Amino acid sequence: MEMRRLGKTGLSISPIVFGGNVFAWTADEKTSFDILDAFFYAGLNTIDTADVYSSWVPGNKGGDSEEIIGKWLKNGKVSRDRAVIITKVGSDMGQGKSLKEQYILKAVEDSLRRLQTDYIDLYLSHWPDENTPYEETLGAFAKLKQQGKIRAIGCSNLDAGQLQASFDAAEKAGVPRYDVLQPEYNLYERSSFEGQLADLCVKEDIGVITYFSLAAGFLSGKYRSKADTQGRARKDRVAKYLDAKGMRILAALDQISAETSAKPAEISLAWLLNKKGVTAPIASATSTSQLDSLVKAAELELSDEAMRLLDRAGA
Repeated sequence: MEMRRLGKTGLSISPIVFGGNVFAWTADEKTSFDILDAFFYAGLNTIDTADVYSSWVPGNKGGDSEEIIGKWLKNGKVSRDRAVIITKVGSDMGQGKSLKEQYILKAVEDSLRRLQTDYIDLYLSHWPDENTPYEETLGAFAKLKQQGKIRAIGCSNLDAGQLQASFDAAEKAGVPRYDVLQPEYNLYERSSFEGQLADLCVKEDIGVITYFSLAAGFLSGKYRSKADTQGRARKDRVAKYLDAKGMRILAALDQISAETSAKPAEISLAWLLNKKGVTAPIASATSTSQLDSLVKAAELELSDEAMRLLDRAGA
């Protein structure tokens, strides 16, 4: 599997990043271990999680996904240096969202303990924090880099203006900048990344890892009506895609699927891999058969005509 350079971080990541939000949610511990084993066996190497995953599940407290990844790492089937681990800080863990220095320095220790490792490859600020100056947050990250507890830093959910402001603050304070962005971006949700934000990322050589890459599973093609969502864990997240635009996208995916024999999810991820500025999409699986599609997506080549068809459908 050919790895991809992640901006200026020095990290090389797989063309598909595994989304660890499913761990301790729609994938139990044994299933999670089996999927991670298969993911690395297939030549992929990057896992994304966050300290808050999966606190939305009744009985979970947050940190549940990190704990599963930590137990899996401890098993030793894959050496620590082969795995690129991404986690995030700043979401509400019971005390509100925060990117203050004191909060980050404690939160990283909690993540390291749950992950059972002494360093995090890529540490992201999860949300903008208007109550904390970028200089303070980036200063905390700089300390952690100096201590060897994190290797690279990035952010999630910043728009073009906020990302540029963070660059300006880093330069003024003489601290490392964000080198990675994690935006919501997929065939359906395009406006928040395409344009100014994508252009800025290309200009500044920012690594881009997209989340909701399959629109909460909608772009897999298995949800085509409200009836299809009944009883599903992602019911509320999928509902908003069941409109005329969503149906146009599914029709385009179906057409390309008929021509290539690739599944809609594979095509959707391959589309992202061909978009300007994107390093790799995040995608999840809850079975090894679903994982096969992630591997195929990394190797799928879409024609220019297929790309144009998908671009028009999601416009």
